[in-house]
Amino acid sequence: MTTRDRTAAGDAATARENVAKAEALRASHVPGRPLVLPNVWDAASARAVTAAGFPVVATGSAAVAPVLGYDDGESAPAGEVLAQVARIARAVTVPVTADMERGYGLAPAEFVERLAATGAVGANLEDSDPRTGAMVDADAQAGFLAAVRAAAERAGTGLVINARVDCFAHGTGTPDERLADAVERGRAYLRAGADCVYPILASDPETIRVLVTEIGGPVNILFRPGTPSLAELAALGVARVSFGHGLHAATQRHLATMLSAIAEGHSPYDL
Repeated sequence: MTTRDRTAAGDAATARENVAKAEALRASHVPGRPLVLPNVWDAASARAVTAAGFPVVATGSAAVAPVLGYDDGESAPAGEVLAQVARIARAVTVPVTADMERGYGLAPAEFVERLAATGAVGANLEDSDPRTGAMVDADAQAGFLAAVRAAAERAGTGLVINARVDCFAHGTGTPDERLADAVERGRAYLRAGADCVYPILASDPETIRVLVTEIGGPVNILFRPGTPSLAELAALGVARVSFGHGLHAATQRHLATMLSAIAEGHSPYDL
């Protein structure tokens, strides 16, 4: 076997392994038995998550961006974000899903190709403009998601798409109108090929119940202060729970406390 043949065989084996990881990630979205994702920002935090026994690693853009020296909201160059995702994927053996905001301006085919090259098998894609916060037209977003799904099918990557719905973060209207919009968008995104719907900032139990019941597919909820407990979210039929940038923010707060102790002449290890 030539070097080229060995390289091709290795690439094919890696591709098959990643498709298997994508299938495992997709199958882990079970309403009532949610996939819990303590989002990470680098290889060290990814290894900590797997060491704690979690079967999937997920990145959070609001955690990754500051680690790279940028603000959240697609301020970081796509290449730097993808390189960080690749470092994380190389550091663990479990499936990795990446928060990719709205795709960093990449065309669907290029997005799928470059994300697959990192070893990640899933992606969050949001329906508000990361730079302005304005909601994207629902039909336009559904078209974008459909194009990503079609590109993934052509490439054979098995990409798992988590379609973020930003009505509760950036939508307008009354709470009932935002909820209705979230349900409509969630249904449209599932029809377009998304595997899961992520109505971020939905936290009221009744709102979550309606979303789970009416969208008709796996629902992802952001866990933050004031959100129902993990057990309550499971009882509501949630299929996926994310921690977003919460763990990174808490880590940074603890670091600041330790640094203050040092600045005051104390041991940070006595805290």
